[in-house]
Amino acid sequence: MMNRRTILIAAFAGTLAPATRALADGGMSRISAYAFSFPALSGDDIRLAAFTGRPLLVVNTASLCGYTPQYAGLQDIWSEFRERGLTVIGVPSNDFGGQEPGGTSEISETAHHQYGVTFPIAAKAIVVGAKAHPFYKWAAEARPREVPRWNFHKYLIGRDGYIADVFASAVEPTDTRIKTAIAKALADT
Repeated sequence: MMNRRTILIAAFAGTLAPATRALADGGMSRISAYAFSFPALSGDDIRLAAFTGRPLLVVNTASLCGYTPQYAGLQDIWSEFRERGLTVIGVPSNDFGGQEPGGTSEISETAHHQYGVTFPIAAKAIVVGAKAHPFYKWAAEARPREVPRWNFHKYLIGRDGYIADVFASAVEPTDTRIKTAIAKALADT
Protein backbone atom coordinates (compact mmCIF):
# COMPACT_ATOMS: atom_id res chain seq x y z
CA MET A 1 0.00 0.00 0.00
CA MET A 2 1.38 3.43 -0.96
CA ASN A 3 1.55 6.11 1.67
CA ARG A 4 0.51 9.70 1.10
CA ARG A 5 4.11 10.92 0.71
CA THR A 6 4.84 8.41 -2.05
CA ILE A 7 1.66 9.42 -3.88
CA LEU A 8 2.52 13.13 -3.63
CA ILE A 9 6.07 12.56 -4.86
CA ALA A 10 4.80 10.52 -7.81
CA ALA A 11 2.21 13.16 -8.68
CA PHE A 12 4.76 15.98 -8.46
CA ALA A 13 7.25 14.06 -10.61
CA GLY A 14 4.49 13.49 -13.16
CA THR A 15 3.87 17.22 -13.44
CA LEU A 16 7.56 17.90 -13.97
CA ALA A 17 8.10 15.32 -16.69
CA PRO A 18 6.38 17.24 -19.54
CA ALA A 19 8.21 20.45 -18.67
CA THR A 20 11.53 18.62 -18.44
CA ARG A 21 10.93 16.98 -21.83
CA ALA A 22 9.93 20.30 -23.39
CA LEU A 23 13.12 21.94 -22.14
CA ALA A 24 15.23 19.03 -23.38
CA ASP A 25 13.52 19.21 -26.78
CA GLY A 26 14.03 22.98 -26.97
CA GLY A 27 10.27 23.51 -26.77
CA MET A 28 10.43 26.06 -23.93
CA SER A 29 12.95 28.75 -23.24
CA ARG A 30 14.23 30.11 -19.97
CA ILE A 31 12.68 33.31 -18.68
CA SER A 32 14.84 36.36 -19.37
CA ALA A 33 14.97 39.73 -17.62
CA TYR A 34 12.78 41.11 -20.41
CA ALA A 35 9.81 39.22 -18.91
CA PHE A 36 9.65 41.58 -15.92
CA SER A 37 8.42 45.08 -15.23
CA PHE A 38 8.64 47.52 -12.36
CA PRO A 39 6.08 50.10 -11.32
CA ALA A 40 7.76 53.41 -12.14
CA LEU A 41 8.28 56.18 -9.62
CA SER A 42 6.20 58.32 -11.99
CA GLY A 43 3.27 55.91 -11.74
CA ASP A 44 3.61 54.21 -15.14
CA ASP A 45 5.36 50.89 -15.64
CA ILE A 46 8.94 50.23 -16.64
CA ARG A 47 8.49 47.21 -18.88
CA LEU A 48 11.83 45.56 -19.48
CA ALA A 49 10.41 44.04 -22.68
CA ALA A 50 10.59 47.55 -24.15
CA PHE A 51 14.39 47.17 -23.96
CA THR A 52 14.60 43.72 -25.58
CA GLY A 53 17.96 43.24 -27.24
CA ARG A 54 19.53 46.09 -25.28
CA PRO A 55 21.74 45.78 -22.21
CA LEU A 56 20.33 46.95 -18.87
CA LEU A 57 22.06 48.02 -15.69
CA VAL A 58 19.61 47.41 -12.83
CA VAL A 59 20.67 48.94 -9.52
CA ASN A 60 18.93 48.88 -6.13
CA THR A 61 19.24 52.39 -4.72
CA ALA A 62 18.63 54.27 -1.46
CA SER A 63 18.48 57.97 -0.62
CA LEU A 64 20.21 57.93 2.78
CA CYS A 65 23.10 55.54 2.09
CA GLY A 66 26.81 56.21 2.06
CA TYR A 67 26.67 54.97 -1.54
CA THR A 68 23.91 57.42 -2.56
CA PRO A 69 26.45 59.63 -4.39
CA GLN A 70 26.71 56.73 -6.87
CA TYR A 71 23.57 58.20 -8.44
CA ALA A 72 25.94 60.72 -10.09
CA GLY A 73 28.08 57.90 -11.49
CA LEU A 74 25.01 56.04 -12.72
CA GLN A 75 23.90 59.22 -14.49
CA ASP A 76 27.39 59.48 -16.07
CA ILE A 77 27.14 55.86 -17.31
CA TRP A 78 23.64 56.55 -18.65
CA SER A 79 24.83 59.69 -20.45
CA GLU A 80 27.89 57.93 -21.89
CA PHE A 81 26.26 54.71 -23.10
CA ARG A 82 22.54 55.32 -23.69
CA GLU A 83 23.00 56.40 -27.33
CA ARG A 84 24.69 53.03 -27.90
CA GLY A 85 21.76 51.16 -26.34
CA LEU A 86 22.31 50.85 -22.57
CA THR A 87 19.45 51.54 -20.19
CA VAL A 88 20.07 52.18 -16.49
CA ILE A 89 17.20 51.48 -14.10
CA GLY A 90 17.26 52.52 -10.47
CA VAL A 91 15.18 50.45 -8.04
CA PRO A 92 14.81 52.20 -4.67
CA SER A 93 14.69 49.79 -1.75
CA ASN A 94 14.44 50.12 2.02
CA ASP A 95 15.86 46.61 2.57
CA PHE A 96 19.25 47.62 3.92
CA GLY A 97 19.58 49.76 7.00
CA GLY A 98 16.20 51.43 6.45
CA GLN A 99 18.00 53.87 4.15
CA GLU A 100 15.05 54.51 1.82
CA PRO A 101 12.29 55.33 4.32
CA GLY A 102 10.56 58.01 2.25
CA GLY A 103 7.95 57.86 -0.44
CA THR A 104 7.81 58.98 -4.04
CA SER A 105 8.48 62.67 -3.40
CA GLU A 106 11.52 62.02 -1.17
CA ILE A 107 12.99 59.50 -3.62
CA SER A 108 12.40 61.90 -6.51
CA GLU A 109 13.99 64.77 -4.57
CA THR A 110 17.16 62.74 -4.03
CA ALA A 111 17.44 61.13 -7.46
CA HIS A 112 16.15 63.87 -9.74
CA HIS A 113 16.87 67.09 -7.90
CA GLN A 114 20.01 66.36 -5.87
CA TYR A 115 21.74 64.13 -8.44
CA GLY A 116 20.10 65.16 -11.73
CA VAL A 117 19.10 61.60 -12.64
CA THR A 118 17.30 61.25 -15.98
CA PHE A 119 17.34 57.44 -16.28
CA PRO A 120 14.20 55.47 -15.27
CA ILE A 121 13.55 55.10 -11.55
CA ALA A 122 11.17 52.43 -10.27
CA ALA A 123 8.86 52.76 -7.32
CA LYS A 124 10.27 51.44 -4.06
CA ALA A 125 10.58 47.65 -4.12
CA ILE A 126 11.79 44.77 -1.98
CA VAL A 127 14.97 43.26 -3.47
CA VAL A 128 15.82 40.40 -1.08
CA GLY A 129 13.94 37.62 0.66
CA ALA A 130 10.65 35.86 0.15
CA LYS A 131 8.77 39.05 -0.74
CA ALA A 132 11.35 40.30 -3.23
CA HIS A 133 10.23 41.74 -6.56
CA PRO A 134 10.04 38.94 -9.20
CA PHE A 135 13.05 40.36 -11.10
CA TYR A 136 15.16 40.05 -7.96
CA LYS A 137 13.88 36.54 -7.24
CA TRP A 138 14.82 35.59 -10.82
CA ALA A 139 18.28 37.15 -10.41
CA ALA A 140 18.80 35.38 -7.06
CA GLU A 141 17.94 32.06 -8.67
CA ALA A 142 20.33 32.74 -11.56
CA ARG A 143 23.15 34.01 -9.35
CA PRO A 144 22.50 32.79 -5.77
CA ARG A 145 25.95 33.84 -4.54
CA GLU A 146 25.65 37.35 -6.00
CA VAL A 147 22.45 38.69 -4.45
CA PRO A 148 22.30 42.25 -3.12
CA ARG A 149 23.90 42.53 0.28
CA TRP A 150 23.52 46.31 0.45
CA ASN A 151 22.29 49.28 -1.55
CA PHE A 152 23.69 50.03 -5.03
CA HIS A 153 24.22 46.39 -6.02
CA LYS A 154 24.42 46.27 -9.82
CA TYR A 155 23.13 43.65 -12.27
CA LEU A 156 24.26 44.02 -15.87
CA ILE A 157 21.83 42.29 -18.20
CA GLY A 158 23.22 41.39 -21.62
CA ARG A 159 21.47 41.77 -24.98
CA ASP A 160 20.21 38.19 -24.58
CA GLY A 161 18.26 39.17 -21.45
CA TYR A 162 20.41 37.18 -19.03
CA ILE A 163 22.79 38.36 -16.33
CA ALA A 164 26.11 39.21 -17.96
CA ASP A 165 27.85 40.50 -14.83
CA VAL A 166 27.23 41.53 -11.24
CA PHE A 167 28.94 44.30 -9.30
CA ALA A 168 28.88 44.76 -5.54
CA SER A 169 27.81 48.00 -3.90
CA ALA A 170 31.35 49.25 -3.36
CA VAL A 171 32.15 49.16 -7.09
CA GLU A 172 31.59 52.69 -8.41
CA PRO A 173 29.43 52.89 -11.55
CA THR A 174 32.26 54.59 -13.46
CA ASP A 175 34.78 51.91 -12.45
CA THR A 176 36.72 50.51 -15.42
CA ARG A 177 35.36 47.01 -14.71
CA ILE A 178 31.77 48.21 -15.15
CA LYS A 179 32.55 50.31 -18.21
CA THR A 180 34.40 47.39 -19.81
CA ALA A 181 31.52 45.00 -19.09
CA ILE A 182 28.99 47.48 -20.52
CA ALA A 183 31.10 48.00 -23.66
CA LYS A 184 31.33 44.21 -24.10
CA ALA A 185 27.56 43.80 -23.60
CA LEU A 186 26.92 46.53 -26.17
CA ALA A 187 29.30 44.88 -28.64
CA ASP A 188 27.73 41.41 -28.27
CA THR A 189 25.27 40.59 -31.02
